[in-house]
Amino acid sequence: MLDFLNPYYYGVRLRNWLYDRCLLKSCKLPVPVLSVGNLSVGGSGKSSLVYYLADFLSKSFRVCILSRGYRRRTRGTLLVSHRGRLLRSWQEVGDEPYMLARKLPEISLLVDEDRCRGADFALRELKPEVILLDDGFQHRRIHRDLNILLLKKKDLKDRLLPFGRLREPLGSMERADIIVLSYGELEDANWMHPRKPTLRMLRERWRVVRSSDGGVIEDFLHMNFVAFAGLGDNSQFFKTLERLGIKVKKRLSFPDHYSYEGFKLAEGEAYLTTLKDAVKLPPSDKLYYLDFDVRVDGLKELVYRCIIERLRVGSSAGRATDS
Repeated sequence: MLDFLNPYYYGVRLRNWLYDRCLLKSCKLPVPVLSVGNLSVGGSGKSSLVYYLADFLSKSFRVCILSRGYRRRTRGTLLVSHRGRLLRSWQEVGDEPYMLARKLPEISLLVDEDRCRGADFALRELKPEVILLDDGFQHRRIHRDLNILLLKKKDLKDRLLPFGRLREPLGSMERADIIVLSYGELEDANWMHPRKPTLRMLRERWRVVRSSDGGVIEDFLHMNFVAFAGLGDNSQFFKTLERLGIKVKKRLSFPDHYSYEGFKLAEGEAYLTTLKDAVKLPPSDKLYYLDFDVRVDGLKELVYRCIIERLRVGSSAGRATDS
């Protein structure tokens, strides 16, 4: 009921109505565009899912990830990496795009607050066969062929900003083609959309990695860490440490996208964080990050089918034009 007393609710509804009626125009690209996004403010696992899809798709296609570059210290179009070659610092492009660029050796990644302008640059300079929109659900100015929406269990009972953490009403999930429930290993979410494919994202094969050399630590359960994070939802990081049986002597919780300026590692301590946080600190034998693999059963098949269908339609249209 609070949504109807919320001016933000009407602003969101009006904007979506204008796009739905084509009164606000979207740019359509000549290559398949996949979007990964969410409804809530941060902490839904978007970067993990973008990595999962980009890693899979790069085996068959030239992939470019297009991101806004949230909280970066620059503006305009910036190429973060070119087919795995890192070109920028995290301060210039934002922590999440930088983290993805470091982890993906085969893809190109660029940031631009204007997604259509960024896509135009990508098509000219990078010649991608598939474009992945990172955090693209609300950025409706660029047309997408597949809308993948991440939901957390608590999103289903949350409210719109500023009364809750939702950026859009729950009814906006009707724009999604596929819904993915995140943190499946932490939350027992039995909910399914009545008409749309509803999948679960699981994080597995957890490992502790030393930041100085990338070495995987086999005996981490015998260590005692100072754990810290600056995520949209730090609680899920600390819950994961508990579930894995990792000993934590102290917890430090920072705001999302925290810069860690002036943050010092104390002598004699071992620090454990996320990769997103670790990339913002100098490599150290005292600094470790928690890494993992992602699994979403059924998603790869749906995504691949969408891309092949879009390429087939595009090819048929091209032949019709030529004739």
